Amino acid sequence: MIRSLDRLVALACRRPWWVLAAALLLTIGALLFTSDRFAMTTDTSALISDTVGWRVNEKKMDAAFPQNGDSVLVVIDGQTPELAERAAAGLAAKMAADPAHFRRVVRPDGGDFFAREGLLFGSEADVAAATRQMVDAQPFLGPLAADPSLRGIAGALDTMLQGVARGDATLARIDRPMAALADALDSQAAGKPAFFSWQALFGSDKGSLAAPRRRLVLATPVLDYGSLMPGEPATNAVRTAATQLGLDPAHGVTVRLTGSVPLADEEFASLADHAWLVGAVMVLAMLLTLRLAVRSWKIVGAILVTTIAGLVITTGIGLAAVGQLNLISVAFIPLFVGLGVDFGIQLGVRFQAERLEHEDHAAAMCAAARALGAPLLLAAGAVCLGFMAFLPTAYVGIAELGVIAGLGMIVALALSVTLLPALLMLLKPGHPQAELGNPRLAPVDAFLMRRRKRVLGVFGVSMVASIASLAFVHFDFNPLHLRNPAGEAMATLSDLVHDPDRDPNTIDILATDLTHARALADTLSKLPEVGHAVTAASFVPEDQAPKLALIGNASALLDFTLNPFAPASPPSDAETIAALRHTAEGLRTAATGSTRADADARRLADAFTRLAGAPETARTAATAMLVPPLGTMLDQMRAALSAQPVTVDTLPADIRQDWIARDGQARVQLVAAGTDRSGPALAAFVRAVRHVAPSATGTAVSTQAAAHTVAMAFVEAGLLALLAVSLLLYAVLRDMREVAFTLAPVVLSGFLTLGTCVLIGQPINFANIIAFPLLFGVGVAFHIYFVMAWRSGATDLIQSPLARAVFFSALATGSAFGSLWLSRHPGTASMGKILMISLAWTLVCALIFEPALLGDNKRVRRA
Repeated sequence: MIRSLDRLVALACRRPWWVLAAALLLTIGALLFTSDRFAMTTDTSALISDTVGWRVNEKKMDAAFPQNGDSVLVVIDGQTPELAERAAAGLAAKMAADPAHFRRVVRPDGGDFFAREGLLFGSEADVAAATRQMVDAQPFLGPLAADPSLRGIAGALDTMLQGVARGDATLARIDRPMAALADALDSQAAGKPAFFSWQALFGSDKGSLAAPRRRLVLATPVLDYGSLMPGEPATNAVRTAATQLGLDPAHGVTVRLTGSVPLADEEFASLADHAWLVGAVMVLAMLLTLRLAVRSWKIVGAILVTTIAGLVITTGIGLAAVGQLNLISVAFIPLFVGLGVDFGIQLGVRFQAERLEHEDHAAAMCAAARALGAPLLLAAGAVCLGFMAFLPTAYVGIAELGVIAGLGMIVALALSVTLLPALLMLLKPGHPQAELGNPRLAPVDAFLMRRRKRVLGVFGVSMVASIASLAFVHFDFNPLHLRNPAGEAMATLSDLVHDPDRDPNTIDILATDLTHARALADTLSKLPEVGHAVTAASFVPEDQAPKLALIGNASALLDFTLNPFAPASPPSDAETIAALRHTAEGLRTAATGSTRADADARRLADAFTRLAGAPETARTAATAMLVPPLGTMLDQMRAALSAQPVTVDTLPADIRQDWIARDGQARVQLVAAGTDRSGPALAAFVRAVRHVAPSATGTAVSTQAAAHTVAMAFVEAGLLALLAVSLLLYAVLRDMREVAFTLAPVVLSGFLTLGTCVLIGQPINFANIIAFPLLFGVGVAFHIYFVMAWRSGATDLIQSPLARAVFFSALATGSAFGSLWLSRHPGTASMGKILMISLAWTLVCALIFEPALLGDNKRVRRA
């Protein structure tokens, strides 16, 4: 193989144009293939094998309830319950009428069913209190229902004032509506945002039947996984619909999006944010480092052209091998660049060094190839095996990365011994002006040999300390922690986590039928870690008979009140002015005392008088503030008083299909107890439930199980890579001590990297764990170069061109990948940080620990 490399280099030097033409054709062919076959999936569920136990359970749940997959969750917060309800109803209707962007739209906490049957879900005492409040408000509700206008509001107050004048009621009884109306009208007159709630006025803002100011709309969007942001058209459609409906903070409504689809799209947007800065820093750092390493812009150009051609060819081969890229395998690009540039720097620096002794470019290149052929071949083989070690693991994303990156090492080596020499022959770089080694570092070589035991002792102590610190390494495999916390989708999700009624960290269990589901829910709800359990039966209220009787009595009393035979015609502006002035006069007449109710009556009288004398636009604005929520409240009262008995069989189809599958299987959903949603708390929740129901799945389970799967994949791949590379090294070196000399510094740099993470408080996560395969690949390559040079008789390694090449190779890789630290994406930034730390320790181990470990080659010295 080594002779074959020498022949390839010699051929490239003799026939550079032929080699360049062949490489160009191969690159163009790969480019055409890539442009035709390029495919990338952003489906994160495809990153882990379907055969893993928890993924099997997840697939079963998805098959039974396919509508619960990719989703857009619209969170609507209103300044008043009426605003939230009207916004949710209008937006849901508009989204449901848009099949181009949404396959399914539901309201998990609202809609006709909950509007009609909602009262039944409270206790009998709650229902009695709610119906009593409605009945007590009957004198006020009648005029409002007959004339839902600004005139009708004034008329309703006038009716109440007549009762006060007759002595049937006191002014204090209507103080609450007077104060609320006065506050709202005063705020509006002052130009401040003003919103009014009739539900808050006539109902209770506490208890299980309190009207919520937050509503949800859940949609299954139409996605295009061929796009980097597959849900963007659907989310844009939601925002457009909200804008058309006037749902914004200025109108008292906030609309936010979260769910699996917006979260994934937001992650790509975060990755793209300031990507130009990261890319610019990466390119500039690479160019500068290459120039410092080889001291020739022509050689820099040759290395870059070789790297770009290799990247294009590797992309084509990778697509042919795996079919499509995923969120992890796309990382082969920086991995290839980092390791491919290393080969170029090694050859470029050695070429420059050989040219100090060979005037002919071809002779210098061939000499460089003879010196580096064996180390390069062994390094490429070791790195390839290291990446391929991920192939048997269940982490499909990293396994496919390993395949592409491993094949890429073969491509990088092949082009480094063909295209790179050919380009150097054609470009004919000028003669180097100075020694490419560094004789000034001779004292360092001498110190390392003289104080060898002390140096090794320091590293030994460092390794022991690093190993001891492993117990404190924090593994954070919650994928949500890799996202930008300031992004809308992530911030909204974090908000929902603290909302006990809408916590997304749930566990789902698939039961054979509803009977089994109810029994399982009863058992699991008794666990201290479980807050409550939900099944289809949870949507059937308990003790319906007495509650329906209370509702029926209230409905009989309020029927004619809420449904007048002859509602009034819409008033003219003149009629509205007259009603406001008449009621203002009545308020002043009634407010003869000094109580709070009297003061509120006078404030409201002033507000009505001011409104009556204002331009018509002021009354239009007051109408917009007061009348629509009045209509919403009256509609909800009518619906609530029409409640009917509920059974599982009478549940609406959209509710049944979320909890009972077509084949009769039933879903049980569990919510954790308390408010602690930290990693340890969720892990305890998952353990307790899976002890009883091993087939449990859901967000809480998948988050914990995915972390374990990924961690085990890296452990398995690490051990397999260590074994495979050890066997390869032994097959070539035939000396276990030299194998240990090669691998020990790699292991040490890994421990030192983890120890540093403990010191700076940096957790290991899904993103930055990818740094460790790179650490292994670069580390093995660097140490192979030194061991092969040492066994061939090289001395004074620190001042040699090899050390220069290793230093600048690490600097090029580190500075390029370190630029990822500038990313706005937390996962990418943490990857850049770990890469910088790992490469720094790799360099320290290569330039200090390795020479001290190798010492003098006594076999060569004796020879």
